[in-house]
Amino acid sequence: MYSYIEGKITEIESNYITIENNGIGYQIYTANPYKFNINEQYKIYIYQYVREDEISLYGFKEKKEKELFLKLINVKGLGCKMALPILATGSIEGIIDAIERENILYLKKFPKIGEKVAKQIILDLKGKITTNIDLTENIDNTELIETLKALGYKNQDINKVLPQVNKGNPLELQVKEALKLLMK
Repeated sequence: MYSYIEGKITEIESNYITIENNGIGYQIYTANPYKFNINEQYKIYIYQYVREDEISLYGFKEKKEKELFLKLINVKGLGCKMALPILATGSIEGIIDAIERENILYLKKFPKIGEKVAKQIILDLKGKITTNIDLTENIDNTELIETLKALGYKNQDINKVLPQVNKGNPLELQVKEALKLLMK
């Protein structure tokens, strides 16, 4: 299993790129190949898909994009070739938000996603996708975040109230302030 490949992009096609590493060109399917530039160095996060009759590489510019892709392909009835267009046409935050809010109309706008698959995505992933994106930006709030998570609050709810909490207060007062905001 590969984690990532570093190398120079040598070819860009409509649904894949070729990256050269140590004289070997790897064909990697990506959500949007035109995000890359020919003859530039990249670190591409890889998922290796293996079946009886196929071995394919799927690549992502960011680790969070790969993590969402892995969650999507674990949904019943949703494979790699259906998950990739979701990432190509939607933002990571938008997709996660649609899942958490059970927005079937948003999910149905993606190619090959009907109402049945949209409902299955929500059923399988609601509450299971953590938005580490916002949490990593709040490193100074780590203790507060961990305290609120221990009290049973979800990352999404915590991220909404963090900007409103006075960071100059001691942790005990920050927790009280956050709890008041979460109760609203």
